[in-house]
Amino acid sequence: MAVDRCAVHTETPKALYIHIPFCHRKCLYCDFNTYTVEGQPVDDYLRALAMELGRLTEIYPPARLETIFVGGGTPTVLDPRQMEYFLQTIRRFFPDWSPRLEFTMEANPGTVDAEKLAVMKQGGVNRLSFGVQAFDNRLLQALGRIHDVDDVYRSVEEARKAGIANISIDLMFGLPGQTLTLLADSVDQALSLNLQHYSLYGLKVEENTPFFRLRQKGMLALPDEDEETEMYLYIIKRLREAGYVHYEISNFALPGCESRHNLTYWRNESYYAAGAGAHGYLYGTRYANIRPVRNYIDAVRQGLPWAEQIEVSRREAMEDFMMVGLRMLGGVKDEDFRRQFGCSVGDVFGREIAKLEKRGLLSATPGGYRLTDQGLLVGNEVFGEFIS
Repeated sequence: MAVDRCAVHTETPKALYIHIPFCHRKCLYCDFNTYTVEGQPVDDYLRALAMELGRLTEIYPPARLETIFVGGGTPTVLDPRQMEYFLQTIRRFFPDWSPRLEFTMEANPGTVDAEKLAVMKQGGVNRLSFGVQAFDNRLLQALGRIHDVDDVYRSVEEARKAGIANISIDLMFGLPGQTLTLLADSVDQALSLNLQHYSLYGLKVEENTPFFRLRQKGMLALPDEDEETEMYLYIIKRLREAGYVHYEISNFALPGCESRHNLTYWRNESYYAAGAGAHGYLYGTRYANIRPVRNYIDAVRQGLPWAEQIEVSRREAMEDFMMVGLRMLGGVKDEDFRRQFGCSVGDVFGREIAKLEKRGLLSATPGGYRLTDQGLLVGNEVFGEFIS
């Protein structure tokens, strides 16, 4: 297969995402491409991943990787034997790792132990992202989570004992029955762990989820928009006071501990992706893999398992640059825009920028543009201005 290296994003990708679509149980709000692990052909899936990575790297030879992110699902449902095979597979097809490689694996509290963590550490994992969501057992049960608060503390302690010190947790706000007081308690407990990174997301009720059906029946009591905004503003204030940098709409980190892999997405840079339902961006082409596990396995035996392949036009790439770049609190840089496209942000989006500045949603920085505090609260409205 010939590689079409179009004028957009011709750099060799330095980031890799791999999707492990299995969970012990699917949460009530989840619309990701995930499946309850019981009865699933996990070993066959891991072998299919190896085949896909082999074909992907044959067609698109890799350079030195800077970041790896394994998401899901819950990658830590893999047992130690499966985990070791999986990590060796990554190393086999992507052998050149930066000395500063950031290797993140998502995990659910309660799904890691000393043996599994030792395998992960040996395989190169140096950052964990735990899906905690809340420090309240009643809320966790309402979300359909399989862990409790004690599992969170135990899992973080086990990770540190294993030598994986760079840890992030996800929290959610705007949950059914959640008040600002309950949220504040969860944030306090999260900060007591003294972690490097926190991601805090507002609940979005998506179609094809149990929560969506409950809401349609009037059986899902959610905070209203004003309450959710109050929660978000509280989060920003509390984490900034605790010394964390608010570097992206939903993400906070100690200085120097930002998620370098996710910065790849927000800078609209290329990355490899593999696994059922994974989305990648290579040499100006966005692609999406087949989603169902067994269909994915069958497709890999025939070639690359791409269900969708879209050549990104120059204009679309510019729009993407603005939409994802403005998620970062530092905003977009004219220098980065010029490097990718050979012209300035103002040359292309001067009218849109002027409109948003007039409304107080965007402001100029010494090197580009960023969301204002007001723009931060209506980010999607701002991003929409850059879609033609």
